[in-house]
Amino acid sequence: MVAPRNTAYAEESAEVEVLYANLEKLNRLTKKIQGSLVRLETSGQVVKEAIGPIYSNTQSLQITNTNIDKVNEAIDRLRQPLDAKNREEDILRADPQNAGLSQYIAAMKRVEKALVDLNTTNLKSNQRAIADFNSLLGLGSSKLQELFRSELMQHVNKIEPLYYLTKDIPFPTIPDEKIAELAPVCSAITSAWAHSPQRSRENPALRIYAECRGPYITACLQSLALASLSTMKRRPTDGPYKQGTNGIGTYSNALEAFITTEHDIIVQLFTGDQQGLALQATFLSPMAEYSKTLRELNTYIRQNLMTDCFLAFEIIEIVTDMSYRIDTKAAELKTLLIEALRPVRETAKSSLSELLEETKRKTAVVPLPPDGGSVPLVEEVMSSLATLTGYSGPLASILTSLGDGNWRSKSSTAGTAPLDVGPDSGTLLSHFILDMIEALMTGLEAHGRASHRSKATLGVFLSNVFFIVDRSIRQHSELAQYLGAPDSIARIDTFRKRASSTYLDAWKETSQYLLDVQYTSRTGARPNSGGAVDSSAIVKSLSSKDRDAIKEKFKSFNASFDAMVSQHKTLHMEREVRSVLSRELQAVLEPLYARFYDRYVEIDKGRGKYIKYDKNNLAVQLAQLS
Repeated sequence: MVAPRNTAYAEESAEVEVLYANLEKLNRLTKKIQGSLVRLETSGQVVKEAIGPIYSNTQSLQITNTNIDKVNEAIDRLRQPLDAKNREEDILRADPQNAGLSQYIAAMKRVEKALVDLNTTNLKSNQRAIADFNSLLGLGSSKLQELFRSELMQHVNKIEPLYYLTKDIPFPTIPDEKIAELAPVCSAITSAWAHSPQRSRENPALRIYAECRGPYITACLQSLALASLSTMKRRPTDGPYKQGTNGIGTYSNALEAFITTEHDIIVQLFTGDQQGLALQATFLSPMAEYSKTLRELNTYIRQNLMTDCFLAFEIIEIVTDMSYRIDTKAAELKTLLIEALRPVRETAKSSLSELLEETKRKTAVVPLPPDGGSVPLVEEVMSSLATLTGYSGPLASILTSLGDGNWRSKSSTAGTAPLDVGPDSGTLLSHFILDMIEALMTGLEAHGRASHRSKATLGVFLSNVFFIVDRSIRQHSELAQYLGAPDSIARIDTFRKRASSTYLDAWKETSQYLLDVQYTSRTGARPNSGGAVDSSAIVKSLSSKDRDAIKEKFKSFNASFDAMVSQHKTLHMEREVRSVLSRELQAVLEPLYARFYDRYVEIDKGRGKYIKYDKNNLAVQLAQLS
C-alpha cells in the first residue's frame, strides 16, 4: 500500500517543477519587455524634441492661411456688388418685356441685395456705388411702373353696370392669367419703393392702380348717379315717395359690386396693409361722387320733407346694409360710407318733428268744405304713416337715439336729448304714429270748430275725419299692428265719441220739443212709466194752456225735424259716417218721439194738423238718413 502513494506524490512534484520552470521564463520575458519600453520612451522623447518646432511652425502657417482665406472672402464679398452693377445695368436699362419679365425682376432683386450688402459694410468708399445702385433701382422701378400702368389700362373699358345688375352677371375683372403676371411686377415696384432711401409716402404701385381703376369706376357709375338725381324729381300730385322708385338703390348695388370686384383683384396684387390702402385710394373718387349724390338728394328731401322724407329712410337702410356687407372685405370704406350718410341721417332724424309740426300747421290753414266733407290732408297723412311703417329698420335706430316722445320738440333733434332706451323700437314707432294721428285730428277739430257754425256740419266733418283715419288703419295691416294696443285704440276712439256727440248736439233743439213737464202733485201719484198710455185721459187732464203748448211743441218739432233732415241730406258723409250717425240719432230721437207721441197723440184727433209723423213714419224718415 505504500508504493502507490509514493507514485502519486511523485507526479504532483513533477507538475510543480514544470510550473516553476514556466514562471521563470515569464519573469525573464517581462524584464525584456520592460527594457524595450524604456528604450522606446527614450526614442520617443528624442523624436518629440526633434519635430516639436516643426509642428509649431506648421500650426502657425495654417492659422495664417485661414486668415488669408477670410480676407479673400471679404474682398470677394465687397467686389460682388460692384461687379453686379455692370452685369445688371444692361438688363435694367432694357425694356422689361424685351429683356424677359422674370429676368428683369430677378435683376431688380439682385440690385436690392447688392444695396443691402453695401449698406451693411458702412464703408465711405462705397457711397458712390450705393448712389449708383439706387439710381439703377429707380430706373428699373420706373420701367416696371410704366409696364404696370400700360397693362392696367388695357382693362378699363367703360361698362354699363345696369346691364350686369339686371342679368345678375359678375362685373368684368382683370383675367387671372394677367393678374398672375402683374403680381410680381407690383411686388417688385413695392419692394423697390421700400428700399428707396428717399421714398415717397405712397407706394407707386398703389398710386398707379388707383389712378387707373378709380376713374374707370367713377365713369362707369356716372349714369347711375345722374339717374338717382333725375328720379328724385316728381310731380306734386304723385303723393309720398314710393319705396324703390329712386335710382339710389341701383347706384348703391353697382358701387358694392365694384367694391367686391376690386377687392378680389387687390388681394392678389398687394399684401398686408397695402391691400386696404389700395382699396381706399381706388375708391376715393367714386366715393366722393357717391357722397355728392347723397348730398344733392338730401337737399331735395329737405325741400320736400312731407312727401320725400321716406327717401331719406330708404337711403339710410340701403347704405347701412351695404356698409355691413362690405365690412369684412373693405372696412376702410365702411367709414367713408357712414360719413357720406351722415347728412341724410340728420335730415331723417329731424324729419319726425318736422312731420309733426307740418301736420299741425296744415290742419290750421287747410280750406274746409262747407258740406262737412273731409279734406285730402287726412288721406295724405294716413298714406304717409302707412308708408312710414315700411321703414321700421332705419326708424328703429333714429327713434331710439331720439328717445320716447322727443320728436315733439325740434330741439331734441340736435342730439342733446338724453337717450331713452326704455321702450323698444316698435313701441316708439307706435307712439310716433299715434302722435301724428292725434295731431291731425285735434288740429282739424280746432279748425272745424272755428270754421263751421253748424254743429251738424261740424259733427259730420269730425266723423268723416275719424272714419277715414279708421279705414286707413284697417286697410293697412302694418298700421293696425302698431295701433293695436288697447290704450292706442282708446285714445283714437275718444275722437269718434266727440264727433258723434257734436253731431247729436245739433239735434238737441229738435229733441227738446219732445220733453214735457209732468206735475205729479196734481194727480197725487207718479205717472205710469210702463204699459199702455191713455193719451185721451192725459190730454183731457191738460189745461187749455198746456194743450196749446203741446200743439206748439209738435209744430216746432215738425219744423225743426224737417230742417235737420234737409240739412242732413245736404252734408257729405263717408258711407260709415252716414250709417253710424243715423243709428245713433235713431237711438236717441226715436224713443223720445215714441213716448211723446203716445202721450199726446189725441191732441191732434187724427187730423194731421199738429202731428205730421206717426211713430212708424218717423222711424222710416230716420232710417232713410243712413
